[in-house]
Amino acid sequence: MTDNKIYIIDVTNRDGVQTSRICLSKLEKTMINLYLNEMGIYQSELGFPVTHHETNYINANLELAGMGVLHPIILEGWIRAIPQDVEDAIKLTKIEHLNLSISTSEQMIKGKFKGKFSEEDIIRTMAEAADLAKRKGIRTIGVNAEDASRTDMNYLLKFASVAKEHGADRIRYCDTLGFDNPFTIYDRVKTLANEVKIPIELHCHNDLGMAVANSLAGAIAAIHAGVDAYINTTVNGVGERAGNADLVSVLLAIKHSSTFKDENLLDDRINLLKTWKIAKYVSYAFNIPIPINQPGVGANAFAHESGIHADGALKDRKNYELYDFEELGRGEPEIIETGRNITVGEYSGIKGFRNVYEKLQVEFHDEEEANKILELVRHANVHNQKPVVEDELKFIAQYPDIARKLFTMSP
Repeated sequence: MTDNKIYIIDVTNRDGVQTSRICLSKLEKTMINLYLNEMGIYQSELGFPVTHHETNYINANLELAGMGVLHPIILEGWIRAIPQDVEDAIKLTKIEHLNLSISTSEQMIKGKFKGKFSEEDIIRTMAEAADLAKRKGIRTIGVNAEDASRTDMNYLLKFASVAKEHGADRIRYCDTLGFDNPFTIYDRVKTLANEVKIPIELHCHNDLGMAVANSLAGAIAAIHAGVDAYINTTVNGVGERAGNADLVSVLLAIKHSSTFKDENLLDDRINLLKTWKIAKYVSYAFNIPIPINQPGVGANAFAHESGIHADGALKDRKNYELYDFEELGRGEPEIIETGRNITVGEYSGIKGFRNVYEKLQVEFHDEEEANKILELVRHANVHNQKPVVEDELKFIAQYPDIARKLFTMSP
């Protein structure tokens, strides 16, 4: 038994939205942060503080954090590990937690930077950025070694040691191309954690279909080396190319797989009852169907048709099910409208609008307040470019000033 734990840092709102051909509105990103907080997720990488169209969204979410709405989840921004990005992030937002990222592999230094940076330049620039972040009052700093899995081990150890000396709270080991396998990442992360004695953050991509397995192998390596582990996930595994480590799969594996289930390694705040809800919402927001065989939340995750399997599951679900569907918040009845259905959109009128909110048991003090919220809901439909769902409607009614900031951009 160990005192070290595995914490989840979800990167749906940063790495997930970098996926080609898809995007999220700022309202949708905010809802994901709210759902992650309900789940007990340790941290959300909520976006890019130096990207101007993110500024209002980030500050609005930090305001929600200050109000205690987004609490205790930590909201952290991603920037390049260069001093200018640190300056810009602090100038544009009220961010207090940052991940500083820079490439470390020979391939990236030669093939991406094309002579702009040497190995020494990489370390010096990262150290200057970390020093500046500390001086400017950033509370926690993660330093990211992009393409760590293809980085020379001696150089990676030097990079991580310097990062720790300059105030890094964690090193993010990035398997940027999904190059590692569970055996190599275990050995490399254990060496890194043993030598540098710093918590390790695992950021694994799924190019070879091993993002979840690699994340778990890296995490257990960090635990065996006596440090905490932080696993980067995305909801439904969405991400660049073949995706990232799927949030639900990672959580289920830590709770139920043979190596982990008796070790009590998972952050105690995790609430799996919220997983069904967030998986469905993210599928809707991204307009990406959940695969039928997706662990935990796929349509066939608890379906049995084969005679032997169906018979066995009916006798005792443990015969053919490793975990209960109720554990994930599945099984609650869903209300399906079969008759008249009034919805709200960008051209809605006040009567239909009030009818929808009455069904949600939301009352307005007067006509002026109702009209104010209606106008915001119209903007939300334009903003999302799809119908606004119930939780979004409730959020807008409860936090209209925050919603207005989310819908506001100044090119």
